[in-house]
Amino acid sequence: MASTVGNAAPGKPIAIAVVGIGKIARDQHLPTIAGNDRFRFAATVSLSGANEGVPTFKTIPEMVAACPDVSAVAICTPPRGRLALIREALAHGLDVLVEKPPAATLSEAEAIAAAASGSGRVLYATWHSRAAPGVEPAREWVSGRNLDKVTVAWKEDVRVWHPGQEWIWEPGIGVFDPGINALSILTRVLPAPLLLDEATLGFPENKAAPIEAALKLTDAAGVPVEVDFNFDQRGPQTWEIAITSGDDTLRLTHGGGKMELNAVEQPLSSEGEYPRLYARFAELIDARQSEVDLSPFRLVADAFLLGRRTTLAAFDWNG
Repeated sequence: MASTVGNAAPGKPIAIAVVGIGKIARDQHLPTIAGNDRFRFAATVSLSGANEGVPTFKTIPEMVAACPDVSAVAICTPPRGRLALIREALAHGLDVLVEKPPAATLSEAEAIAAAASGSGRVLYATWHSRAAPGVEPAREWVSGRNLDKVTVAWKEDVRVWHPGQEWIWEPGIGVFDPGINALSILTRVLPAPLLLDEATLGFPENKAAPIEAALKLTDAAGVPVEVDFNFDQRGPQTWEIAITSGDDTLRLTHGGGKMELNAVEQPLSSEGEYPRLYARFAELIDARQSEVDLSPFRLVADAFLLGRRTTLAAFDWNG
């Protein structure tokens, strides 16, 4: 299908529609769009009939027909089914921002990248944790150093962050929904590609996805990377990465929101992750460039390929 919409005129805000109005859209995307003068929130596409003060449509073609000024969409639906939505958006001439992870499977994610290639449209497959303020300073600190080891503890309570959301237990998701955030940081900060050596995945007896995972990786230089994921963490939540080089240890905490060097907190920008994502999306639109990095997703796929499965007690949302 040929493009039916064009780019926003120079100097005018980019009219954007949000596809999928769930918790992440309401918590992050909608307020971020409202606070960014490069974008104008113009429509939603939602089967739930949600209305956020703008027209709501059930499909992207319906939205395009009624709102020809819309030139971009943010895809915030659960991963399964995104390939069809993104192909549809690209075919209608829309630039596309995709919430992480980009798809339900690696093959689908690669198909999404292929659909964007040569389409003339922008595809931005986001990894929001890479936009945490400590990530780029950590990358700069690591550059040129000989690393000794890397450890990751990424533990949160699914009941708090995804209350009652059964889609989180679809095959291939579970603890890797938050865990892939840590992997996205690692694959940005560490200079050499990561290779999975072994994995252990703990599945509740009543769920099709793991609630915990332990990964052992090495980078191309042989640096050991040990990862501990848990989706049943009660009390304080933990999102930490520690990188040791000689006598020095750099620690990213709060999901990359804070950085310590040898236990001394370092000054960082106060700008949030999603404002940085949308600023980057605007830059990509201006440059007519796509940005798609599937390396965190490949590590998740490898974990399911190599992972030894253990069975745990049944999961209870009220437990």
